[in-house]
Amino acid sequence: MTQRLLALYEQQGQSPWLDNLQRGYITTGQLHELIASGIRGLTSNPTIFQKAIQSSSDYDQQFTQEIGAGNTPEDAYWSLVISDIWGALDAFAPLYETSHGRDGFVSVEVDPWLAHKGTDTLSAARALDKRISRPNVMIKIPATKEGIPAIKQMIAEGRNVNVTLIFSLDRYREVMTAYIDGLEQRMTSGDDISKIASVASFFISRVDTEIDRRLETIGTNEALELRGTAAVNQAKLAYNMFESLFSGPRWEKLATAGAQVQRPLWASTSTKNPAYPDTLYVDQLIGPHTVNTLPDATVASFADHGTVARTIDIDVDKAKDQWSQLETLGVDVADVAELLEREGVSSFQKSFDELLTALRAKATDL
Repeated sequence: MTQRLLALYEQQGQSPWLDNLQRGYITTGQLHELIASGIRGLTSNPTIFQKAIQSSSDYDQQFTQEIGAGNTPEDAYWSLVISDIWGALDAFAPLYETSHGRDGFVSVEVDPWLAHKGTDTLSAARALDKRISRPNVMIKIPATKEGIPAIKQMIAEGRNVNVTLIFSLDRYREVMTAYIDGLEQRMTSGDDISKIASVASFFISRVDTEIDRRLETIGTNEALELRGTAAVNQAKLAYNMFESLFSGPRWEKLATAGAQVQRPLWASTSTKNPAYPDTLYVDQLIGPHTVNTLPDATVASFADHGTVARTIDIDVDKAKDQWSQLETLGVDVADVAELLEREGVSSFQKSFDELLTALRAKATDL
């Protein structure tokens, strides 16, 4: 493993996180090796756990014990997940301490079927945070319209939140505002805000996949020339918004009280189109106070031939122009965001259901 992952943080202030988790990473020591190579955090989601649990026998013994103890397959699922999360939290705990709570986080998502039930999301997020009970856990809450109040309240209660499934600049602004509102509510109550951490997970590759499809349908030379630009351009505009909201008198008052910025996190950064460079969504999104979550293959690719250089705030005017051109050409970016949010929530729900169905079948055979 090269020094590129370490250099991302040491030279550019970006934290590379692993977008995967399975029990073997913990039991074999592989996760410790990844941390030594420069990985500074980890994210998980229902699809990741579906693949981990269904493709390995590593979970069989614990599952058998859970069912034998009278637990339901769904209860057993959460026990399997939380055991892995605890193992990862232990592995990252030293980094959490040495970074003074800036990194070393592990994210775990609430039940995806609650994505459009704000009150239930809040209750589930609180319960999950309380059950795990570690300072370096982040509870993942989808950035649906219904999820925004839950995000604000979680922050006001001093809990770490990874806001996931962000696909639009408008929704991103709502997410950042909810974070700041939550901090202000907590500070007004006289509580400490210096130990709260949050990231806002802006999804990348799926934006290009959908917008490229629409550009190809339009088919003009002008449209085709914009293929492969939308996702990076939107991320650059998001970073520009981040710098704007986390500055000025309102933010400075919170920062003086010890508040951390809510870092933009670039998610879904594996390249879906084989015509694009496999490190495109890493190389083009590097900048301070950001996180990039990398699947295993992208970790290996960037370590092998990625480019460590500040890029997130380069050519922002060009990004604005090209983003505006999409609307002129007839690409409805708001519709794209709504579609991708629906698909993202649905994908996690499908993974969750498929795994529970498999676990129920396994439980009947015990």
